[in-house]
Parts: sequence; structure tokens; C-alpha cells
Amino acid sequence: MNLDKLKDLESEFLSMYPNGFEDENFFPKIKKFNPEKLEEFAKNKLKKENFSNPNLLIEGFFKTVQKSVMVSLFDKLKLKDAIASLNSYEKDILSIEIYELLYGNKKNGFEGLVEFLAQYNLAKWTIISVTPYCINRHSEYFIKPTTTKMIIKYFELKDLVYKPKPSFEFYENYTKALDKMKSNLHDSLTFDNVAYTSFLKVAIEFCEEY
Repeated sequence: MNLDKLKDLESEFLSMYPNGFEDENFFPKIKKFNPEKLEEFAKNKLKKENFSNPNLLIEGFFKTVQKSVMVSLFDKLKLKDAIASLNSYEKDILSIEIYELLYGNKKNGFEGLVEFLAQYNLAKWTIISVTPYCINRHSEYFIKPTTTKMIIKYFELKDLVYKPKPSFEFYENYTKALDKMKSNLHDSLTFDNVAYTSFLKVAIEFCEEY
């Protein structure tokens, strides 16, 4: 990991945008992103009590994905169609995998959800990682493929090899790398994990452009 590059990006970024994400000239899309509101919504829709009702839980899972601006419209529509095709048994299985991912054995839930969604060509990083992030946005990460590959390459994270099919091993190791980098940055850039990885992406693009 190249921490010198990280500190250089931080210094350059804050010299241009002293107020970080609150600077009105920076990253206009951030205005549409309200992590606190998304967190509140997800915690209500995916609270433990709802898991006694698979229909209610799966509806909450989809609505959380739907509400997230980070997941593509195409994937949201595909997920909607897939859920509409499920029978009662399949809904039970899906709700169990989501529960394990969020509140139980995270590894089993992660791998189970990947296996389940793979049947519908929906085992994608964005869909797998969005609900854990929404529930725990300071400790879990939303994995966007382009941003992830950019971060791995730029910061020379040699032990990490990105693959399109989500794996818990990669997620766990990537999380550790991001946490280590985050611990070396100013708090104004790390108040939320999507904001933090967005800062890395924007700063890298700016640096490489100039």
C-alpha cells in the first residue's frame, strides 16, 4: 500500500476544497446523496422484527436497493423481476441469506446471497454490498467495480485481485485495506464510507488528469 500517495491526494484535495464534501464547488452529485436518510430508511425496512415475515423483509430489501442512487436502474429492474418470480420457499431462503449477511454469520450470508442471486445473473458487487453499507455505513463498504479497481491499482494494493463475481474473502481483505487507509486521513473525508471512497476516486482522477 502506497500511503505517500494517499497523503499527497489528501493534501492537494484539502488545499482546493478546505471544507471537503461541504464545499459547494465539489462533486455536485453529493448533493443528491443523503447517507443519514438512507441509513434510517434501511434500518427501518430491514429491522430484525421484519424477518419473521419474508414477504415484508424482501420488499424492504428491494426498496432499500431501489432507494440507493449507487445501484444502476437496469439492475434495479432486473432485481424487481427476479423477486416477482419467487415462490414462498425461495423467498424464505432469500430472507435467511439476507438475515445472515446483516445480523448473523456474515460470511455465510454473503456467500449464500451470491449463490442465490447468481441464478438470476444478479450476483453483482453493487447489489451484494449495498444493504450492509446502508445498515452500517461507517464500517461496511459499498463496492463499485470501477472505483475498486482504480483504488487497487493507484495505491498498489498488491495482495488484492478484483474479480467480477463477489467473494467474501476479497470483501474482507479490501475492507481491511480501506480501513487502514481511512485511519490516515482527515475526519472530514471519512464521515461516511461511500463519501470516503468517492473522495479517493475523484482525487485519483484529478491527479491522473493533471
